[in-house]
Amino acid sequence: MPSKRLKDKLLRPVGNYRTDRRRTVVAARLAAMTVFAMYCASLTSVSAGQNAPVEIGAKPADAPERWKPLIGSYVSTEKVTFEILENNGALELKKGTKDPLTLRETAGGTFLIYDRQPAVPVSSVKDSQGVKEIIAGTVHAERQRYGDVARSFRMTPLRRLDEIRKEALAVGPPHEEKTFRKAELVELSRMDPAIHLEIRYATTNNFLGTPVYTQARAFLQRPAAVALVRALNALKPLGYGLLIHDGYRPWYVTKMFWEATPAEDRIFVADPAQGSRHNRGCAVDLTLYDLKTGAPIEMPGTYDEMSPRSFPNYPGGTSLQRWHRDLLRHAMESEGFTVYEAEWWHFDYKDWAEYPILNIPFEKLNLKATAALVN
Repeated sequence: MPSKRLKDKLLRPVGNYRTDRRRTVVAARLAAMTVFAMYCASLTSVSAGQNAPVEIGAKPADAPERWKPLIGSYVSTEKVTFEILENNGALELKKGTKDPLTLRETAGGTFLIYDRQPAVPVSSVKDSQGVKEIIAGTVHAERQRYGDVARSFRMTPLRRLDEIRKEALAVGPPHEEKTFRKAELVELSRMDPAIHLEIRYATTNNFLGTPVYTQARAFLQRPAAVALVRALNALKPLGYGLLIHDGYRPWYVTKMFWEATPAEDRIFVADPAQGSRHNRGCAVDLTLYDLKTGAPIEMPGTYDEMSPRSFPNYPGGTSLQRWHRDLLRHAMESEGFTVYEAEWWHFDYKDWAEYPILNIPFEKLNLKATAALVN
């Protein structure tokens, strides 16, 4: 289940806002996320953010395409939240912490919703609109599914990004009273041909909608980079490569993310006063891709999505999506990484605390020869 720290952030007051509409939107979002957090806790035995073993089992079949338009999260302004998911070949409806209801498909394409006791249909639906009317009791419930692996979640920055960037570059990272290891950043694209890059922060395809990096490159400290290659080597026989979204991140970018993000979503960005593990070169954002086709693998949520679908133990989506997410986690945790409690794609290397916060732009990095570092 989500940690106490994450729960506290989900439930904490989010400050004063100028309009009642703003308060309503924030309250609805927090209520929905709280219900999802409880929901995740009720269906999983592995706590997010802990280095517990992940059992992935046999690879499941994908859900039928005709089911996928129904699968997703349903949220209304009346705080009614439920989920349609595929689980082991069955379509289920889950509301709050209650046991799921099974949706059984008829020959005519209608789904009958069954109570568990007794096993009789309580309602029927033909499409997602019907689900909204029957379960939520309102047509205002919104189906939320950010399943497009090629498109980033998008939010509206609190202020102009050029102003935020100027302020971030004018200040420096927090001072740390400690002796650290010497930084040995390695460029990941040179480590193995099966490591592919999709550095969205160097493009407009990111949650801020504008480039924050000047170059599309990714780096990690040498021990973390070598461990990443070991995880990759375990995945290759299964037909998967690693697609890197981010690695080392200069501190000023962390400062930009924090200042641009609303308070209610800051569980998904690092506090610059503490520094990010990305700043230390010991965090990596990544996903799987198919070695044969080069296509990214679909996960229950999209990279950088600011919603409970990003939780590593979020039980929605399809069995195959969850299996791929857990496979990635298993491979990474087997080599000394730990998944972040709010983001299935973010992994921290075990020695992160031994490295300093860095604030060097990519173009100013002085890298040693990669081959010498790997050998």
